[in-house]
Amino acid sequence: MKYKRILLKLSGEALMGDKQYGIDMDRVAQYANDIKAVHDKKVEVAVVIGGGNIYRGLSAEKAGMDRVQADYMGMLATVINSMALQDALEKIGLKTRLLTAIKMEQICEPFIRRRAVRHLEKGRIVIFGAGTGNPYFTTDTAASLRAVEIQADVVLKGTRVDGIYTSDPEKDPNATKFERITFQEVYERGLNVMDMTAFTLCQENNLPIIVFDMNKPGNFIRITEGEHIGTLVKG
Repeated sequence: MKYKRILLKLSGEALMGDKQYGIDMDRVAQYANDIKAVHDKKVEVAVVIGGGNIYRGLSAEKAGMDRVQADYMGMLATVINSMALQDALEKIGLKTRLLTAIKMEQICEPFIRRRAVRHLEKGRIVIFGAGTGNPYFTTDTAASLRAVEIQADVVLKGTRVDGIYTSDPEKDPNATKFERITFQEVYERGLNVMDMTAFTLCQENNLPIIVFDMNKPGNFIRITEGEHIGTLVKG
């Protein structure tokens, strides 16, 4: 396998499937099966999920809510999604641990870096919830931060688009896809890969990012086997 330890970043919106909001358990089950296929190849997998399918702090701020309050509500939404994925993973026989940046002893463990690494070494799927535990930081930033902390080999950003394009392929039919791009080129072209804090954190720690279509079954394991899928951001 090309990677020994990976961090998979999923958007909350991806969990909606074809719904307008909430969680599509069929989609979650598909993700769980894809994760199991990778785990069965002895790859250590950590996951960060957004909360946009349930609650989005930035949208609430625009509607007049205090930004800090709204962001904390968004963090709680990520925990709900994390619990749904945890349930789906355990239903197919995987051992998991949910670690959150906000203490919730009844349902999860507090995030402790050494404990997270030990869980991975023991073959457990580790899910990181509640973002960084701080307002003003996105779950993209949480994913980058956790990936650096656990010394992951790569951040795999699973989206509904199959890579990074010159412009939004859902709006621009002439958009062309990058097979590989450097961090500097992303800055210069003003491309929207992750928020800038998350992106810079990866760049400064030489942590590659792969953006790919997670909704296509099998893509996840093909990437971990070294097949070129999506767009690689490196160097």
